[in-house]
Amino acid sequence: MKKIFILGQSLYEVVFAIGIAAIIITGVLVVSTTSVRNSTYSKNNAQATKYAQEAIEWLRSERDASAWTIFAGYAGVERNLGDLNWASVNCTVGTTIFCRKTTLSIPSADTVDALVTVSWDDAQGTHTVRSVSKFTNWNK
Repeated sequence: MKKIFILGQSLYEVVFAIGIAAIIITGVLVVSTTSVRNSTYSKNNAQATKYAQEAIEWLRSERDASAWTIFAGYAGVERNLGDLNWASVNCTVGTTIFCRKTTLSIPSADTVDALVTVSWDDAQGTHTVRSVSKFTNWNK
C-alpha cells in the first residue's frame, strides 16, 4: 500500500510541474509578443516622422523655388504628397505602408501654415504622425 501512495504523489507533482511550466511559458510568450509589437510600432513611428520631415523640407524648397502667390495658391485643399509633387494622385510613399498628405492654410497674407500628416495601418489600428510648420514670404 505504501508503494502506491508514493507513485500517486509523484504523478501529482509531475502534473503540478507541467502546469507551472505552462504558465511560465505563456508569460514569456506574452512578453515577447508585446516586445515585438512595441518595437515594430517604434520603427514605423520613426519612419513616419522621417517622411513628415521630408515633406516639410520639400514644401520649403517649393516655397523658395516658386513665386509666393503660386505656393500660397495650393492652400485650402488637402493634397496627397506620396510622390512629393503637387499632382500626386495617391498618398502612398513609394511601396511602403505609409500615406503622406498635407494641408496648407493662410492665416495672413505673408504666412502659410502647413500640416503634414503621415499615417499607417497595422494590426493595432491606424496610427498618425503630424508635423506643423509656418512658412513666411521672406522674399518680400
